[in-house]
Amino acid sequence: MSEKARRLFDALDLNQDGTLTRIEVITALREKGPTLAAGGHLPFWGLGDADAASALFDAADQNGDNLLSYEEFAREIDRRFGW
Repeated sequence: MSEKARRLFDALDLNQDGTLTRIEVITALREKGPTLAAGGHLPFWGLGDADAASALFDAADQNGDNLLSYEEFAREIDRRFGW
């Protein structure tokens, strides 16, 4: 799994508990997404609205527990963004 995925996961983990919730992903992408994209940590085309962020969450949540581990997140992000 890529270092870019780790940096993005850490940036989105607003409460720093080592997992991502749907609300964290939506909120963090809305608030931090443009800055992350400008810094090269997220492709600009990866920015989207709440529906796109929610769809990303659903695609990554392999075990259906409504939490993303780093491994789940990195697998989907590396695949989606080609990292």
